[in-house]
Amino acid sequence: MTTDYDVIVIGGGAGGLSAAGIATNLGAKTTMIERDALGGDCTWTGCVPSKTLLKAAKVVHQARTASTYGLTDQPVDVDFAGVMDHVRQVRRDVYEEADAPEIFEDLDIDVRQGNAHFIDSHTVAVEREDGSTEQVTGTYIIVAAGASPLVPPIDGLQEVDYLTNDSLFELDEQPERLAIVGAGPIGTEMAQAFTRLGTDVVVLDMADRILSNDAADLTATLRTTLEEEGVKYKLGAAAERVAQENGAITVETGDGETVETDALLLATGRTANVDGLHLDTAGIDYSRKGITVDDRCRTSQGHVYAVGDVTGRYQFTHMSNHMAKVAVTNALLKIPSKIDADHVPWVTYTEPELGHVGAHASDLDEQGVSYETYHFPYDQLDRAITEGATTGQIKVHATSLTGKILGASVLGERAGELITVFTIAMRNGVTLRNIGDTIHPYPAYGEGVRRVADQWYVQKQSATVTKVLQTVFGYRGPVLEYGPDEIV
Repeated sequence: MTTDYDVIVIGGGAGGLSAAGIATNLGAKTTMIERDALGGDCTWTGCVPSKTLLKAAKVVHQARTASTYGLTDQPVDVDFAGVMDHVRQVRRDVYEEADAPEIFEDLDIDVRQGNAHFIDSHTVAVEREDGSTEQVTGTYIIVAAGASPLVPPIDGLQEVDYLTNDSLFELDEQPERLAIVGAGPIGTEMAQAFTRLGTDVVVLDMADRILSNDAADLTATLRTTLEEEGVKYKLGAAAERVAQENGAITVETGDGETVETDALLLATGRTANVDGLHLDTAGIDYSRKGITVDDRCRTSQGHVYAVGDVTGRYQFTHMSNHMAKVAVTNALLKIPSKIDADHVPWVTYTEPELGHVGAHASDLDEQGVSYETYHFPYDQLDRAITEGATTGQIKVHATSLTGKILGASVLGERAGELITVFTIAMRNGVTLRNIGDTIHPYPAYGEGVRRVADQWYVQKQSATVTKVLQTVFGYRGPVLEYGPDEIV
């Protein structure tokens, strides 16, 4: 059939921008449809503003705790409105430098503004704000419609002025008290940021710990750090009822207790933007979790692909980019390409940061996989010591015989960068032995990666081998033996 475009991309967030850019670079006539501003959640309500706010809060914290570095603690008067203006300016700068329509129009991508929905499996309607509607047809269609904050069914919520990450960064007045429902990455990051800026923060979650997708021992250490900074927790207690009177919000929990606050942030996850796409009209399968796709990002219609948050599979910007590459490679190059589900890293950008990739110990135990766990603490890492950033550790699960890495977690300064090293190593078959044999610069945080690899070498060493060497060569030193948790 003859169509208007080789590729139609629905959504101009991280996944859509990547898909459109790759498609046009492969010579495909492409249009991209976005209902709001290009850049999506990451630029406007997610990664960019949250990390900018975390940085501002870190500067305040460092000034107030300067005595940690032999300086004098400095009082800081936080201009909250000024901080939020800075946050919004940074995201505007990112938009203008990377996401503005003219950048993609210069690549000959036709950028359309409006709400998109399917007319049939090859035809998409674009409804504009002025009420007009346009229809375009495409040989291939890539749905990258993203997700929205999940609003849980809490009694009384509709009568309360609650916040989500969509509205949080529009605040100009700092709340004296902030209750956060949800102890996942968003809730944890914002708890630290607002506490450091001077807000009294309490985090509520029905789970008994924070960051339930990360290693329990590391999240416990992080929680202790945050509590020392002033964050309060009510865990194992769901928010069941809320009410607002005279500006104050009351949250009632399942254990019968109440929390009074000035602002309420819902950080309870995200839900795929499938409503309004008219997926049934196009014969595209979906559920409440999102559009159903296979490992090649194909939907039930072979020429229609879906990527990123709208699939409900991964809610990371980097996975949206990865899935976009997979989808376009399959659609336009006809080269079989699959989602790399085995090497998906994630990071929570608190201080200290917490990152993970691969399997947890519980996963390996459940699968019956034989492994050993190797640790290296930040308080023995010279660069961390010089910077007073000794909270945390590097933990790696690997095979004892070859040092093949099965999973890694890092709690500590620059964990996001260090977990990238383990991700590359796992994807390319680089073992702990290879890492241990590689020269690392000193003093750097990356040296911690080599030091945890050294622990594999230490555990491989046996007293029997040492005694053989002494017998053969006449060596007279001690025969050292190390316990499984001993750090060398």
